[in-house]
Amino acid sequence: SLFPGSFLPVLYLSGLRIHDYLYFQVLSPGDIRYIFTATPAKDFGGIFHTRYEQIHLVPAEPSEACGELSNGFFIQDQIALVERGGCSFLSKTRVVQEHGGRAVIISDNAVDNDSFYVEMIQDSTQRTADIPALFLLGRDGYMIRRSLEQHGLPWAIISIPVNVTSIPTFELLQPPWTFW
Repeated sequence: SLFPGSFLPVLYLSGLRIHDYLYFQVLSPGDIRYIFTATPAKDFGGIFHTRYEQIHLVPAEPSEACGELSNGFFIQDQIALVERGGCSFLSKTRVVQEHGGRAVIISDNAVDNDSFYVEMIQDSTQRTADIPALFLLGRDGYMIRRSLEQHGLPWAIISIPVNVTSIPTFELLQPPWTFW
């Protein structure tokens, strides 16, 4: 892989499947300047061919991104933050791709989910998507959205992917609501 250590097989689900984690860091707003953990879609979407040192993470409007986005202009060449529900993971990814997004981060719609990574798989439509699609814990997605609302900001600035093996204080930079 392009970034050795960026994709660390960490979590075994029922001993059969490995979740590859991918990490991103929120740079702004400062109150959520943490390294977040996401899991790439299992059987659709692309991979990150480059590291974005600073790119906008734009919450989609409407948040489920199952159709036309009212703020699609701001998602072009940036990364969309989308909420689970209403349509398939693949449909959401395609909507963001059609709006020119570089990637999509889909957070669980269960805002109290702080530990279970849902496996994002193809739907039955034989469609494809080319941009990376990542799953984010519901609690993390909620905290990012809440911070943006509190600051009146239309987007966060993030760095993605982050190679955590090169960060000795990685544990200290994880969100305080994350328990291991």
